[in-house]
Amino acid sequence: MIEKIKEITHTSLEEYLAKLASLDGVRIALSSSFSWEDQVLTHAIYSQELPVRVFTLDTGRLFPETYSVIEATRQRYGKNPEVYFPEYQSVEKLVTQKGPISFYESLENRKECCFIRKVEPLNRALQNVDVWITGLRADHSENRAGLELVEWDEQRGIVKVNPLANWSLEEVKAYIKQHNVPYNVLQDRGFVSLGCQPCTRAIREGESFRAGRWWWEDNSKKECGLHS
Repeated sequence: MIEKIKEITHTSLEEYLAKLASLDGVRIALSSSFSWEDQVLTHAIYSQELPVRVFTLDTGRLFPETYSVIEATRQRYGKNPEVYFPEYQSVEKLVTQKGPISFYESLENRKECCFIRKVEPLNRALQNVDVWITGLRADHSENRAGLELVEWDEQRGIVKVNPLANWSLEEVKAYIKQHNVPYNVLQDRGFVSLGCQPCTRAIREGESFRAGRWWWEDNSKKECGLHS
């Protein structure tokens, strides 16, 4: 299947996603954090009525503005993105044993929190999925510089497609403006890479795209485990 997907030719994002969605018997899902990139993909999927599931992970720690853009998306397209929450028993145990902000104390604790609130729900959401669409771009960070349009996710045993891999931020923002796509207003305020509220800050002039995520860590590979 991955070779068939790699052979897809296209002249636009819409055409590419439509051809991908037309593959016989292929179950496809987009994971969305309601970022600029994910909203571009959501628009291309919803506006064409493509048979692609759109889901998000509600960690319980999202910005209020993120919930606002979720609702704006529901209203704009008349669609209900699926919402996955972490297993409450795991969250209760973590917060009881280590407190509500253990992720500030060590990299190990931060990755534990990310796994409980994000990775485990993602794995559930991707069950019975053949193709996982993401909004990753190669210029997000050095760690993603080698990002390809189509990849194999060995950990989950599924094809991972990154339609915006070679898009620039300027192209993403131009698409948002052209199609009047709802987006998170925090991104206009420097919160260019959005995650959980306690773990995200606005970037400063000259900082990299991902600098606002887990800013207290001295680590160039700023990932939570979703895209390891």
